[in-house]
Amino acid sequence: MSTETNRPTPAAATDWDVHSHQDKELVKGLGLTSATMLVMGSMIGSGIFIVSAEIGREVDSPALLIGAWLVTGFLTIVGALSYGELAAMMPRAGGQYVYLRESLGPLWGFLYGWTLFLVIQTGTIAAVGVAFGKFLGIFFPSISSSNWIVHFWKVPPIHIGPMVLGNMETGLSTQNLVAIMVVVVLSVINVTGLKTGALIQNVFTFAKVSALLGLVLLGLFIGRNAQALAANFQGHFWHNAALGAQHAVQVGVGGPTVLVGTLTILAVAQVGSLFSADAWNNVTFTAGEVKNPSRNLPLSLALGTGVVIALYVACNFIYLNVLPLDGSPAGATILERGIKYATEDRVGTAVMSQMLGAAGGTLMAVAIMLSTFGCCNGLILAGSRVYYAMAKDGLFFKSVAKLHPAYKTPAVSLMVQMVWTCILCVSGSYGQLLDYIIFAVLVFYVLTIFGLFVLRRTHPDAERPYRAIGYPVLPAIYIVMALFIDVVLLRYKPQYTWPGLIIVLLGIPVYFLWSRRSRETDASA
Repeated sequence: MSTETNRPTPAAATDWDVHSHQDKELVKGLGLTSATMLVMGSMIGSGIFIVSAEIGREVDSPALLIGAWLVTGFLTIVGALSYGELAAMMPRAGGQYVYLRESLGPLWGFLYGWTLFLVIQTGTIAAVGVAFGKFLGIFFPSISSSNWIVHFWKVPPIHIGPMVLGNMETGLSTQNLVAIMVVVVLSVINVTGLKTGALIQNVFTFAKVSALLGLVLLGLFIGRNAQALAANFQGHFWHNAALGAQHAVQVGVGGPTVLVGTLTILAVAQVGSLFSADAWNNVTFTAGEVKNPSRNLPLSLALGTGVVIALYVACNFIYLNVLPLDGSPAGATILERGIKYATEDRVGTAVMSQMLGAAGGTLMAVAIMLSTFGCCNGLILAGSRVYYAMAKDGLFFKSVAKLHPAYKTPAVSLMVQMVWTCILCVSGSYGQLLDYIIFAVLVFYVLTIFGLFVLRRTHPDAERPYRAIGYPVLPAIYIVMALFIDVVLLRYKPQYTWPGLIIVLLGIPVYFLWSRRSRETDASA
């Protein structure tokens, strides 16, 4: 079949009939429950158990720690409500890639898919898989990042202005071997059918949501600590939280320390919390396989993000109930180190250990393993649908558009994603790549929601089974807030922004080369 038969024709691009926009060859196997579980399962990884330490060090205020998560929650839920309209209009495999393609043009869709494949999806899968290996190492000490099977070399740090490149260990350790095994096993399982992948997703998402809820309930009923309550709440909750307060932030890597306002430090703190709440959009990638998508996609986005954000905010209140925010890196006990200086930033583990002793740390390790395994599965399942959609448009390897003849899953896409993810695991670059992407991720969210305004103007009569709640006010507020965060990150955290922007821009010449090759292929077909 030639690429031309797969690519949307100009007529199809202006036909917004829901049924004509569905991918007929894919199996519709995701109901509302599975779609909602995919939203929640893709969001919940290891971040909620870790990033609050870094946020605490940045904001130096219990109120602002909660505030950072509330800002993330607002952005996430408004984004999900806005995406619901696009998902109901265009229930196509590829989701956000399709929305950008149809609203702003194929170049923007390609740049998103390019960045997703190169860094966002695969880098996240690699990092989450390695996190699984790290916590498995608690039970099997031979699984370690320093236990090398094959050690290639260590890339020394290279300083380019405010950025530090390199400083990575490359090779195969027992820890990233576990990550690779997880990625391979889950990729193969997802080839064998959508229902199998969805079943794994449902089971593990239910388990990790239960674990988060258990952490909240334990903290409420047995974990409250008088020292932590006094330090965080009794006259100290609003410490350093006034709008006129000044906060110290280091510009770049090794740059000067400057004083910034409260709104600016909240924007800086979004690096950790936004990343921890990201991937909620993954359900849109699988839209071609969702039953009754006009209803189930908007509902799953709203329900999934709402539940996870509520749990995230509740968990941070529990952290403040169990441990003081402030502490010392040299503290001899968990309480003395506090949230800011929890060992290796493992705030969740510190909280459980404080409540239940060694057994609490063990339970948290199990919970994080469940969380990361389920997160990997959701990311693997969803990401492959984007490259499949790009290939159908002639903007990725043609073979990636092929489905498994028996299972009707994008088998080649799953394998290509698996191979690149495993390369990132061995290269050791995934962690640094993830540092680079939050800026780019936010840019694509802004562009997609801007596309909602574009489509309201260019296709006012299109069928919209669901309309974004709060339009145009809430989407406009999202755009303003997200742009403010990106500008702040460009100014104060250039090590997180310019590399990601460069990765996106490198996709421009690749797009023109690929689209030219696609046209030549069509002409010869």
